[in-house]
Amino acid sequence: MQFVKHGPDIPEALLQAHEEGRVVFFCGAGISYPAGLPGFQGLVDKIYSIVGTVRNDIENEAYSRGQYDATLDLLEHRIPGQRVTVRMALATVLKPKLRLKGATETHAALLQLARSRDGAVRLVTTNFDRIFQHLVERTKSAIPAYPAPLLPIPKNSRWDGVVYLHGLLPKTPDANNLHRLVLTSGDFGLAYLTERWAARFVSELFRNYVVCFVGYSINDPVMRYMMDALAADRMLGEITPQAYALGDCQVGCEAEKTIEWEAKGVTPILYEVPTGTHDHSALHQTLKAWAETYRDGVQGKERIVVDYAMTRPLASTKQDDYVGRMLWALSHDSGLPAKLFAEFDPVPSLDWLESLSEDRYRQVDLPRFGVAPLSKQDDKLSFSLTRRPAPYSLAPWMMLTFGGTNSSGCDDVMFQLARWLTRHLNDPALVLWLTKRGGQLHDRLMWLIEGELDKFTKLEREGNTTELDRIRANAPNAIPQPLMRTVWRLFLSGRVKSPWRDLDLYRWRDHLSNEGFTTTVRLELRDLLTPKVLLKQPFRWGDESADASTPKQLKELVNWDLVLAADHVHSALNDLARSETWRAALPTLLDDFQQLLRDALDLMRELGEADDQHDRAHWDLPSISTHWQNRGFHDWVALIEMLRDAWDVTYQVNPARAARIAHDWFAQPYPTYKRLALFAATYTGVTPIGEWVDWLLIDNAWWLWSVESQRETMRLLVLQGSSLPDAARTRIETGILSGPPREMFRDDIDPEQWRDLVDHAIWLRLAKLVFGGVTLGDNAGARLAELTAAHPEWHVALNESDEFSHWMSGTGDPDYQDRRVIDIAPRTRRELVIWLQRRPVKGLFYENDWSDVCRSKFSTAACALYALACVNLWPEERWREALQAWSDEKLIRRSWRYVAPVLKYMPDNVLLATAHSFTWWLDTASKVADGHQDIFLDLCRRFIAIEHQGGVSEERPVSQAINHPVGHVTQALLHHWFRRLPNDDQGLPDDLKPIFTALCNTQNQQYRHARVLLATHVIALFRVDREWAKTHLLPLFNWQISVNEARAAWEGFLWSPRLFRPLLAAFKADFLETACHYSDLGEHARQYAAILAHAAR
Repeated sequence: MQFVKHGPDIPEALLQAHEEGRVVFFCGAGISYPAGLPGFQGLVDKIYSIVGTVRNDIENEAYSRGQYDATLDLLEHRIPGQRVTVRMALATVLKPKLRLKGATETHAALLQLARSRDGAVRLVTTNFDRIFQHLVERTKSAIPAYPAPLLPIPKNSRWDGVVYLHGLLPKTPDANNLHRLVLTSGDFGLAYLTERWAARFVSELFRNYVVCFVGYSINDPVMRYMMDALAADRMLGEITPQAYALGDCQVGCEAEKTIEWEAKGVTPILYEVPTGTHDHSALHQTLKAWAETYRDGVQGKERIVVDYAMTRPLASTKQDDYVGRMLWALSHDSGLPAKLFAEFDPVPSLDWLESLSEDRYRQVDLPRFGVAPLSKQDDKLSFSLTRRPAPYSLAPWMMLTFGGTNSSGCDDVMFQLARWLTRHLNDPALVLWLTKRGGQLHDRLMWLIEGELDKFTKLEREGNTTELDRIRANAPNAIPQPLMRTVWRLFLSGRVKSPWRDLDLYRWRDHLSNEGFTTTVRLELRDLLTPKVLLKQPFRWGDESADASTPKQLKELVNWDLVLAADHVHSALNDLARSETWRAALPTLLDDFQQLLRDALDLMRELGEADDQHDRAHWDLPSISTHWQNRGFHDWVALIEMLRDAWDVTYQVNPARAARIAHDWFAQPYPTYKRLALFAATYTGVTPIGEWVDWLLIDNAWWLWSVESQRETMRLLVLQGSSLPDAARTRIETGILSGPPREMFRDDIDPEQWRDLVDHAIWLRLAKLVFGGVTLGDNAGARLAELTAAHPEWHVALNESDEFSHWMSGTGDPDYQDRRVIDIAPRTRRELVIWLQRRPVKGLFYENDWSDVCRSKFSTAACALYALACVNLWPEERWREALQAWSDEKLIRRSWRYVAPVLKYMPDNVLLATAHSFTWWLDTASKVADGHQDIFLDLCRRFIAIEHQGGVSEERPVSQAINHPVGHVTQALLHHWFRRLPNDDQGLPDDLKPIFTALCNTQNQQYRHARVLLATHVIALFRVDREWAKTHLLPLFNWQISVNEARAAWEGFLWSPRLFRPLLAAFKADFLETACHYSDLGEHARQYAAILAHAAR
């Protein structure tokens, strides 16, 4: 965490250890520079000056090696008066200039930092000066002083005061007290080597505390003696906590300095000192700011929350790590900063969830969360604020059996973060985040969500629009719409499947084999086959907006699949089919399967994809009877297949019961049950002769014409049509000749298409009757002959493909034919190259699995596209789908490595045709992928240089920018820049500055989206290159130049607003004038009012 610009970045582990009272500041000469006191070298020079002598050759040799203690030792033995003369000169030199500005601020800050929450002060200094004592006396603080060699034992219970490890200058210098000062190499030898009282203190100190050195240079003799003492302890097997040092460093020397400090066993915390100066102000200002934050306790952390709650966790410069500051504040064990965060108005963006769930903490951070780490180093341990080890008071007990919950408790921080999440219940991103992390909610989170849903329902029932509007004003996504409430009810009822649980039927199969079919085995199977919902990221084409303000279907918000609790059900069923025990148990399981199927269909209805006339079973299971078109891609349809098999066995042993079940099926809602009934009717004796004709003709002959029951209807006409009595045959022929009802089809079908559709539907059903051996009546026969003559290309398919609502066929399948609806892409590169050259078929029911190939067979897909690119063939549609698939986090690094060099040669017209997918992939790659930087920048330059179609709307500029291809490229460039870890005042890099400059050109309208996103990052751009920002970016905020540009820029800034005083001063006039355009700010007006009030404090 960085407290001041160019200051040292204090590690969170050190901050937390300090909060817990485990840090001791070890202070050197550097802290007294503001009071005009010298370092060790300067001290030696002034002593020589006061005693009126110069260094001889031996002293000069020691001095040149930086051995200032040895230099003074030689001097004491050479001059008259020896030790007394040198030490009286020392007392003269070390008289601080207390009237200098800031002379005692650093000391005051260190005294504040050294005071633990229980009031005890623990501070160590090797300085002789009395500045600390001056502050103690001025503030009348009861802080004891421990001048060497009278040192306390460095333990919490036995130490409260300032330790002067090398002695303290007395108020009135006298020979006796001056002799006690550890100044020369001889003194150091006694303190650290012979008598070892200083070495013992340092060793014990390092065993009990985390030490932070302040005011020492890396070659300081004091550091050398202390490190030698610690090295001796380590050789004896002593384990010491980590030590830190706040050290100066010139720009560009960071790596070298780090190596030097780490060689001494110390972790450096470096800060910049301008070249050619001794300006250590960054250190002094940091200590002052740190002390102020610590002094304020939890209020200091709450102030951090207030400063950044309105913003979003965007990337910034190394010196502007406000995200780290926010996380440090939120982790305070009192939970009060987190409580303020949860209750803040307007609600902090859900974008913070990504940072909160980042595994940024390691084993060293465990104590801050109340967990004692093991002594053995665990380099693999990582955790986040939202997923972390629990302290023993909250951890679940280890038990062989338990009742109720066995999850951990929630500390105050986690509970408040859960409260914050409940203010985003209408945001699909929260649902996807929960699903990705297991989908099983903690009891407290469930309780909170349940309470919020009940509260909203009550307010709506009572018509309390005032309170509902207040809630929406502060948290627009707090109140879930009906579709989202359905999703939350799935979570609360335990119907969301966890991707982390691995249940399968194989173990159950072993139970069945070993124990036979018992009640417990049956109930276990029911649990394994329980319908669940698997939630996933919704798939969108690149040119589809992610705006879900008025969704019509749940899949527009959250994609989902109906699944079963167990995995790999179909493969297990294939093994079970050979088991006699299984077949014998099927009739007993029929009712269980029927109830499970009903649960699945009811769940589908709840999710908006099933009703009395429609469900998706005909897509997932094209045929109720066994057929190779049933690919087994979807496990939930195994319920249908098991119910069918159970019915089939029942029919063999108890036909009467089977007939009753078939009749009950047709009385059930949902097309799946109608299909099961029609399938059963193909068996002899299941229905009275001709009754199935009534089934087909009810509801205006819906099931005769429905594509969902088409397969079973056609089988029934073929297999049972010839057994119909004349009256029933005439009725079915009349129903067929009447044609399908118009309301079953889309309204936008033109008359000619409608006529062809009706003719073919009539012809097919009549032809199927004839194919089954029926002799048609005169009217039906004449109509069939007429249609056959008019369409000689119509033939009954011998492979029954005309009976299916869709037909999947690919090379290697039985009866493969070029005319198909679902096109299966080849899995070998050579065949795939040929397949990709065919123009994709576009139709209402056309599908292909090219996207699946891109995901599961990356090498094959990429090589095939590369082969075509080598001969300058660039199939646009295929590239669009491929780039969309390769944007997945699992494939992005690999695809960038191998595909980016190919895209370098993609023609501009193809780049433009695949714009959304291409730029989305580029943006995703910029966050994580390495290498090909020249190609990346070249692709960005090429794309933004292409003339894009369409104007720029003035409405919702941020949403438009985020979803526009130009916006994607701008985001990619910004991500690429931030991954270089820019520093304040560093200047924009030469390869990016011209691009950003071009994007700021207001003469180019298509770059408006880019300018919005650059305005979003104006603070970072301003900090890194102030002059460039003033010249190119800040004019965009000027209302006098362009109202439209200013509105877009201000909305971009207010999308993630926070105060940076230098920037505020730079565009203060424009910032204040924005108040006159409050109504132009749209959805971001509220943020402007909030930041204006914050700036006025």
